[in-house]
Amino acid sequence: MDATQAVILVGIGLFGGVWNAIAGGATLFTFPALMAVGLPPVVANATNYLALLPSNAAALPAYREELRGVGKTLMPLMIVSGVGAIIGSMLLLVSDPDFFVLLLPFLILLATCLFAFGNTLRTWLLNTMGESRGNTAIYTGLFLSSIYGGYFGAGLGFILLAIAQLMGFSNFHTANSIKNLLATSFTILSILVFGIGGLIAWPQAIAMMVGSTIGGYAGGRLAKRVSARYLRGAVITFGAVLSIVYFVRAFG
Repeated sequence: MDATQAVILVGIGLFGGVWNAIAGGATLFTFPALMAVGLPPVVANATNYLALLPSNAAALPAYREELRGVGKTLMPLMIVSGVGAIIGSMLLLVSDPDFFVLLLPFLILLATCLFAFGNTLRTWLLNTMGESRGNTAIYTGLFLSSIYGGYFGAGLGFILLAIAQLMGFSNFHTANSIKNLLATSFTILSILVFGIGGLIAWPQAIAMMVGSTIGGYAGGRLAKRVSARYLRGAVITFGAVLSIVYFVRAFG
C-alpha cells in the first residue's frame, strides 16, 4: 500500500464513518474502496469489518442516555446477535461469498421496507401472534440477520434499525443507539474469527480505521442534531438507492 492509497482509504473511512454512525450502509463505499487498492473480495470483506469498527464504537458516547434508558433489554439482543455473527463469520472462512453477494440487494430492500413500515408491522405481529410469539419472531430475525452480518455486512445497519423499531423503539435516536451497540459488539466477534483465519489486511484496515474513528464520533454528534423525521427520510431514500445499485451490480 502506497501513500496515495493510504490517503484515499483514510478519506473513504472518514465519510463512511459519518454515514455509518448516522444511518448505516457505509460498506457501499468502503468495501469497493478496499478492492480498488488491490485486496481480493474475501479479504476486503474481512478487512472492512475492522476498518469500520470505530465508526459504530465511536458513536456510542453520544448515545449514553438512550442506551441507559433501554436497560436490561440490551443483553439478550447482544447474545443473540453475537452467536449469529460468529456463525456467519465462520461460514465466510469455509465458503464462497458470491451467493450472499447475489442476495444482498434483496436483503437491503427488505431492511429498508422494514424500517419504513416497522411500527405498522410490529403492531400487526403482536396483535396477530401475541407478544411472546411476536418477540420470538423478532429475535429469530435478529439471529438470521446477524449470521448474514457476520458473513457480509453491507446494509446490515438498516436491518438492525428495523429490528429495533419492531421491538418498539420507535424513537430514531434510541433505535440508532441500539444499532450501533449491536454492530460494535458482534463486529468485534467477527474480527476475532477473521483475525484467527488470517483474512485481515492490517495496513489497509488501520488506514481506514483512522478515518472511520473520526467520522464515527462526528456522525454520532451530528445525528442527534438533525430532525428524526429528516433522518428517517434519508435512511429510507438511501436504502432504496442502495438496493438499486446492488441489483444493477448483481443482475445488470
